[in-house]
Formats: sequence, structure tokens, C-alpha cells
Amino acid sequence: MSSPERTVPEHLVLDGVLTADQAARTVEGILAVQRADGAIPWFRGHHLDPWDHTEAAMALDAAGEHEAAERAYTWLARHQNQDGSWYAAYADRPDGVDTAEPQDAGRESNFVAYIAVGVWHHYLTTGDDTFLDRMWPAVVAAVEFVLGLQQPGGEIGWKREADGTAVTDALLTGSSSIHQALRCALAIADHRGDPQPDWELAAGALAHAIRRHPERFLDKSRYSMDWYYPVLGGALTGAAAKARVEERWEEFVVPDLGVRCVLPNPWVTGGESCELALTLWAMGESDRALEILRSIGHLRADNGMYWTGYVFEDRAVWPVEQTTWTAGSLLLAVAALGGDEATAVVFGGDRLPPGMDAGCCS
Repeated sequence: MSSPERTVPEHLVLDGVLTADQAARTVEGILAVQRADGAIPWFRGHHLDPWDHTEAAMALDAAGEHEAAERAYTWLARHQNQDGSWYAAYADRPDGVDTAEPQDAGRESNFVAYIAVGVWHHYLTTGDDTFLDRMWPAVVAAVEFVLGLQQPGGEIGWKREADGTAVTDALLTGSSSIHQALRCALAIADHRGDPQPDWELAAGALAHAIRRHPERFLDKSRYSMDWYYPVLGGALTGAAAKARVEERWEEFVVPDLGVRCVLPNPWVTGGESCELALTLWAMGESDRALEILRSIGHLRADNGMYWTGYVFEDRAVWPVEQTTWTAGSLLLAVAALGGDEATAVVFGGDRLPPGMDAGCCS
């Protein structure tokens, strides 16, 4: 049972998806995994990566757990590399051991960029200018690292290897996520009165590559993330977004079960399902978004966390793990549908409530 004193915001209660008690248990599940130093691994004993760490922190902010979220961002700032990056994966450590031992010393561009999304979201939930000022140097350094991998065609190279070698091949999902991060970084810069025209030009070139030049990206079209991320990241909106989603809907969406991770595998995953729900919400299709979220109720575990995926031909949960980022993506999708303004601004796309400032995502 959830702690009797814990309450959750109304926007985390969604008919057929989460009751207040269920939402509280999911929040508690993420908090139970967060380490004393602020880091949020996938689950205890597993690694953490900067992108999923940030998504879990955003979910905590959406739940009103601002102190825990701030500790997560402070962990990032404290362990940022001198070049502005973070490693792709860090070993989990016992509580009380504040170290950042890399498991994968590569530095992936979309992992590094995502701090801008999280920091802007935290500011929008708290209005804490002191936090924003404190995190601004980390955001600047991260963006500069990422833009150091931008190619002449606008796309962003995937990563730097452990020895610093640039991998110039670009991933559509990663570049689309970076597009959202650049817009959030620009929103922070605008709020601070510190314009960054080079970032604006870079974001424009990146958006053009995503919209018009699929040949500039590695072919990962088997993966559902490559299908919806150009919309979720804000590069595609309106009719173009609608056409993209409709084109492959029947390939990826399994009725009453969720969204496939990769074709042709009979495997639906909670994270991709929740991100598609966010995408649909951003397009103004809340009914379909709600349908997707309701379809993954079978992934909910008794402790309030969510299984990563389900192999429906075998009727088996796989892998047998409950990840903070899956629970986090569920909370963020519910928050958007429930009217949380900060989450709406960050993932806004084509749909924002009347009178809301579109911030980074207009």
C-alpha cells in the first residue's frame, strides 16, 4: 500500500489508467530506486544512463517530488565531463558512494542533450530561477558538445567513442530527441535574456534534415521510435505529423497490448507505448493516446512499477525487469493528458491549452 501521507497531483489520475493510489505507488517505486546521491538507475543493481535518468527525474517533478528531481539534476551537474558530456552508462553504486563509474565510456549525443529538456521542465514546475542559473553552465556545455557533432547536412552524429573519435553516422530517433532538447535550451536562454543565435541556426538545420532528408540518417525503420520520434521531438507537426503516424500505425500498434518496439518481433514495450501516447496527445489526439495507455495496463506490476515489455506470442513478460524509465514515461504521458502545464509545454507540439505559452515547443 502507498504511504497514507503521500498525495499526488490531480493530473496524475486518469480514468482507466491510474487511480490516485496507483499513481502514488508508482511514484514511490521510482523514489525507492533513486540513490542517496540523486542518481536514478534503471533499477537497483543495474546501470543508469543520462537520458533515462532525466526522464525519471521529469516524472518526479510531474508528481510534485521537486526535491528528489533536483537531486537528480544536481547529480548530473556534479558528474559532467569536462567536454560537457556524460558517459553512455554508469554502474550502480551502493547508497553513500557518490561516484560515477562508467560502464560504457562512449558519449551519445542525444543522451547529453536531454538535460536541457529536464532542466526546463523542472523550472516550469517550480519557477526556481536559482536552480536555472545554477544549471545553465551544464546546459551550455552539453549543447556545445552535441553541436560539435552536427554534420554539414544538419543531422547530429551519434556519439564520440571512448577515445574521442566522432561517430558521424546519425540516428533519426536521437536527432529528433536533440531537436526537442535544442528548443528547450533556447527557451532557457530566452528566459535568461541570453540569446544563442548559433543554437537557433543549428536547430533549424536539424529540423530541415529530419523533415526533408531521411537519407542522412541510418536506416532504423524497423524500430517504432524512428516512426514517431520526429513528431514527438517537434520537427514534424500538423498534416505531416498526421501522415507519418497513420502510415505505419497498423505495423506497430497491437490492439489492446501496446506498441511494438521493433519489427517483426512480437514484443510490445511500455516505454514506446507511453511515448506514442505523448506523441498522439501532442497531435491533438487525446482519445487515441488514452486508448494506448489503457492498453498497457497488463504491464503494471503489483508494486506499482511497470514491466519493460511483453512477448505476446509466448504470453511472457520480457525482460523480467521493472524500469524507472518505463514508469517515468507512463507518469509523463498521464500528466500531459491530465493537463499538467509544464509537461504540456515541453511536449506541446500542435496541442496546448488555450492561453498557454508554448515555451520551447511552439
